[in-house]
Amino acid sequence: MATFNFQLSTLPPEAEALRDEVRTFLKQEMAQYRPAERARSWGGFNRDFSRRMGERGWIGMTWPKKYGGHERTALERYVVLEETLAAGAPVSAHWVADRQSGPLLLRFGTEEQRQRFLPRISRGELAFAIGMSEPDSGSDLASIRTRAEKVSDGYKVNGTKIWTSNAHLSDYAIALFRTKVVPDKKHEGLSQFLVDLKSPGISIRPIIDLAGGHHFNEVHFQDCLVPDDMLVGKDGEGWKQVTTELGFERSGPERYLSSLQLVIELIREAGKEPGERAAALIGHFTAHLVTLRQMSLSIATMLQAGQNPNLEAAVVKDVGTTFEQEIPEAVHALTGAEPHIGSGTEFEKTLGYLVQHAPSFSLRGGTREVLRGIIARGLGLR
Repeated sequence: MATFNFQLSTLPPEAEALRDEVRTFLKQEMAQYRPAERARSWGGFNRDFSRRMGERGWIGMTWPKKYGGHERTALERYVVLEETLAAGAPVSAHWVADRQSGPLLLRFGTEEQRQRFLPRISRGELAFAIGMSEPDSGSDLASIRTRAEKVSDGYKVNGTKIWTSNAHLSDYAIALFRTKVVPDKKHEGLSQFLVDLKSPGISIRPIIDLAGGHHFNEVHFQDCLVPDDMLVGKDGEGWKQVTTELGFERSGPERYLSSLQLVIELIREAGKEPGERAAALIGHFTAHLVTLRQMSLSIATMLQAGQNPNLEAAVVKDVGTTFEQEIPEAVHALTGAEPHIGSGTEFEKTLGYLVQHAPSFSLRGGTREVLRGIIARGLGLR
């Protein structure tokens, strides 16, 4: 029977040396951000900030230099991710492209696609969205129905994607379409494409969430022409490719740090001499953070070694988002503070933001049911 491969890991000196540089940069960049703004974590979208990150070589860090990358280690990249998330920096304009779109193109894209897109991503100039989910498909991604029909000069696309975060702000999406219907074999006949979101035939409609925010969208395709040279990898091999992409999506420290700002505000609220219950809760949070950080760092170490940590990444994502969702509930139960939006203290506004948004943390990147199915299969239990 398979087992988890978490190993105790430490960061090398060059990675720890980078930490001070990143902290100095973030201290200046984030000086005007209030705690409730920092609570947006990796959801904050700011193209200027992403360009400044690109100027410092902190996007596409591990990619080859010939594609605009910097050939640094996965552990140095981990330090940058960890510090920007801990600071609540507005990284969303480059986050998806750096985390999964770029690595996917490195692995499956054509040389022309790499030359065209990767340098601009690494400079913080391009924002990418994820074109996977569809209405009525739920978590069964292989049941998608959006069709890409081969025509003389490319593929004609008709259908709808849903829950497409930041599609209204992004330049491109890497989307999964059905190029062939294979009866009783839904995992076959799928292909991935680079889609210019300004293309004719695409309309983007907002989905307003329960907190009144707009980051989700419906993306409708009506006879949208996607050129041949925008096919990623091989026609019909999209399922293998998209599962690799999901592995990239689940492997980072964003899967346990989304509620960190509220922990920081609780410590500030409790003061230098916290009561017994507050001290116990802060200790509980700290123990979980330290454990999850070590698990996440172990994944970064595996990536650095060229291993495939999909199973371990699913575990960290499942356990990490459960922890993230626990934090606002536990803080509210301890303090009795009322969550506020738009008014109140920074503590109350930070609590208010996370009370509203934490329920979504276990949905993005795969629901608990999907993740636990991956874990069960990986352990030989099903």
